[in-house]
Amino acid sequence: MDTFALVVTVLVAFAFTYTNGFHDSANAIATSVSTRALTPRVALAMAAVMNLAGAFLGNGVAKTVSEGIIDTPHGDKGMWILFAALVGAVVWNLVTWYFGLPSSSSHALFGGMVGAALAGGIGVIWSGVIDKIVIPMFLSPLVGLVVGYLVMCAILWLFRKSNPHRAKRGFRIAQTVSAAAMALGHGLQDAQKTMGVVVLALVIADVEDQGDAIPVWVKVACALMLSLGTYAGGWRIMRTLGRKIIELDPPQGFAAETTGASIMFTTAFLFHAPISTTHVITSAIMGVGATKRVNAVRWGVAKNIVLGWFITMPAAAIVAAVSFWIVNFLFL
Repeated sequence: MDTFALVVTVLVAFAFTYTNGFHDSANAIATSVSTRALTPRVALAMAAVMNLAGAFLGNGVAKTVSEGIIDTPHGDKGMWILFAALVGAVVWNLVTWYFGLPSSSSHALFGGMVGAALAGGIGVIWSGVIDKIVIPMFLSPLVGLVVGYLVMCAILWLFRKSNPHRAKRGFRIAQTVSAAAMALGHGLQDAQKTMGVVVLALVIADVEDQGDAIPVWVKVACALMLSLGTYAGGWRIMRTLGRKIIELDPPQGFAAETTGASIMFTTAFLFHAPISTTHVITSAIMGVGATKRVNAVRWGVAKNIVLGWFITMPAAAIVAAVSFWIVNFLFL
């Protein structure tokens, strides 16, 4: 095995984690910043720390990524397939970040893996793709929408007799906790995805055997890169989530973040499903906003976001396939 190929692939995996951090940092903190519960820098620092902590909470999502999406490729060709998959994900992350579109880094990665595998003649585990990626891709936004709506309805009923100004002040404080939980769930989900990719690279290089425990250095490196990316911030996407979908107040922000965090913890621990934090928090914001009145949600913006969801996997797959063909021409 070419050590150079392994090193380059692992470095690109870390680069993907970094872009994931600044691309998806808005998921955890946009609502808290838009309601002025936290200042942007404080929110980013808190999210970075909680992302770091969340990375060490489990291994189920990493196992799904490393073993449940594509057949394990072998040799130099296998390593370059994984490299091309990561290039596809990174390129799509940068494109959607530039346009401020909160697309899914997770589905960019999975699309890249599938596209590179098909281009390289490696088998795709379609049952795993459908069960762990496609079905949750459609179900998680629906669950986020409904649960967000119900949680907000419960808050409105429970605090119907409270002083509005006092209640908003209390929820602004409570958002510190809900935003931290959201960031913890983001670390639990997204750091593990890159761990799974790095482990797959180590298996291809015969450094690790399939099924071995994730090395500590992999956990630490992935967690640190995600946290660094988070602290770098994602201001374009933060504006879309925090203000363009609906103008949020503290109770709404708390409801959306609580909904998103709950869904991420449930899917990670019970189903080992690598869901999109972007899908969950965006749909939760829509559900929460709909309790005010249906037309309070800017559905035109929401439509563009949903369109981005559907094109993310195919777009990343195409970029990954082209990347593999270029690498194949140059090195193989």
